[in-house]
Amino acid sequence: MNYLPWAILALAAYSLVAPLMSVATTGQVKVPSDVAALFANSILVVVTVGVIAYTDQGIAGYLTHPKSPYIYAAGVCLAVGILAYYRALALGPVSVVAPIFGMFLAVSSLIGVAFLHESLTARKLLGIAFAVLAVYLVSVE
Repeated sequence: MNYLPWAILALAAYSLVAPLMSVATTGQVKVPSDVAALFANSILVVVTVGVIAYTDQGIAGYLTHPKSPYIYAAGVCLAVGILAYYRALALGPVSVVAPIFGMFLAVSSLIGVAFLHESLTARKLLGIAFAVLAVYLVSVE
């Protein structure tokens, strides 16, 4: 269960991304969403390089690792998703955009069940249904 503190830290930190990006990319004096994405993700890259250096992890061997194509595909999906998310935040309200974006949790769960052979329990299915209902209720204006 040592993953729970990390999950909670991720929740706390990521919960601030949408409001902060919305403030940065809207209003009279705003930053274009693509520029905001570049700045924010550059910070991610710099911090990640620091963590890799601090923990003395090598990276060269993983460039051609058998599972690297999955990482590269995930990187493309991440780039498209984040750029679209930041653009949506620049154009719409956080209270609608963030829940719709957050549906990736339910969709990822379904992909895990369908393609990674993870178990689908009644509780998981009910949770996904409630997530869809919650997003619907929050995003309808």
